[in-house]
Amino acid sequence: MILAAGLGTRLRPLTLFKPKPLIPIANIPIIERVINHLKKHGVDEIIVNTHHHHDQLSSFLDKGQPFGIPVTISFENEILGTGGGLKKTMGFWDSEPFFLVNSDILTDIDLSAALKTHRERGAIATLILHDYQQFNKISIDKDGFIMEIPREPPSNRSERLAFTGIHVIERGLLDHITGNGFSDIIDCYRHLLREKIPVAACLASGHNWRDVGNIESYIKANREALGRGPFLFGKGSKIDPSARLSDWAVIGEGAVIEAGVRIKRSVIWKNATIERGRYVIDSIITGNEVVVSDLENALF
Repeated sequence: MILAAGLGTRLRPLTLFKPKPLIPIANIPIIERVINHLKKHGVDEIIVNTHHHHDQLSSFLDKGQPFGIPVTISFENEILGTGGGLKKTMGFWDSEPFFLVNSDILTDIDLSAALKTHRERGAIATLILHDYQQFNKISIDKDGFIMEIPREPPSNRSERLAFTGIHVIERGLLDHITGNGFSDIIDCYRHLLREKIPVAACLASGHNWRDVGNIESYIKANREALGRGPFLFGKGSKIDPSARLSDWAVIGEGAVIEAGVRIKRSVIWKNATIERGRYVIDSIITGNEVVVSDLENALF
């Protein structure tokens, strides 16, 4: 299950007219990258919860036809949260464990290894954790089971771990999600820990991981997705020979970069136009926009 119903408030204004899962990272929508990673590790059916700009997301996913596996939509008229959204899909699951993933996490974590760990531990759920100092707060015991998930990060994070946003879950967990309204799956885990029901941890290392939750991380994600190549030119984009690109840049499909334009450390979305002689530095230009003035540190 891919959690994709959120409003994407921290990514505004990018998400005002587009759902966060469809925001492009190096010209590929985030959710497409997530689906491809799941497929790589043997996932053969997906359910996605939707709410914000539901029609756009449903149309893009198209029942999974673009991806070669079935994709079911679970529409939420009101946002149900990570717990309530999962509870609503109870009829979708069989007896096998499944992945629950956030739609704004880009990673190459070995999901197959995590599933193996989950089966070996025999817990009702396994959270994939890693050492990420900024978010470290979860404590585990020597046997690899979670001891505490505090609501606020403790002052000493050196012996704590961070949640990657990826779960491996048994269907039986859904019986512990109370009610049919809004709920947070992490609160469910806290309840399980209080009841002495084991929740396992799988420690990931040596991987890439990026939470595309805000504008700063969105820009970093685009740069990281370029790899060693500093520039990406989308299909059908038109770059005037006199235009100058420096440092790094992502140019979307069908974008037009006119004569004398300078672009530096910026992301240009599909079908945008940068008019003659303008400069765009440290900025994001969304789809179909026409830039007629110089921009620096701008969201346009």
